[in-house]
Amino acid sequence: MKQLKLSNQLCFSFYALSRLVTSHYQPFLNAIDLTYPQYLVMLSLWEHETLSVKALGKLLMLDSGTLTPLLKRLESKKLIKRSRSKTDERIVNIQLTAAGTELKARAADIPEKISCSMGFTPEEYQTLKPMINDILQRNQEA
Repeated sequence: MKQLKLSNQLCFSFYALSRLVTSHYQPFLNAIDLTYPQYLVMLSLWEHETLSVKALGKLLMLDSGTLTPLLKRLESKKLIKRSRSKTDERIVNIQLTAAGTELKARAADIPEKISCSMGFTPEEYQTLKPMINDILQRNQEA
């Protein structure tokens, strides 16, 4: 039953690669006192400045039950602030604080450090990134 060999499983390759990539981020994120999921939240906010919890969840493909504890920890670090929308109290908006904005400069070289530490060539990046995005998009729409 060749189809049940671990080495033939695409899911295992994705899983192992995900763990490897995350492990490469860890020393750089430790230096700025963020976990990998917190870093993803901060990347989203550095790009958009203000997001609702719902919009952030959609961007990160996370539900509010997963996001809420993450946001509480970032708020306790004084990197973000959460507030209810003035026009609709059901909506919780997330904004960067001054400290959250300042952290962006300290994190600016992380993507380049990751490429170097993983040995990615620009060609590999240009090939892999669109393929991965396409797979994600096709499966989000399904």
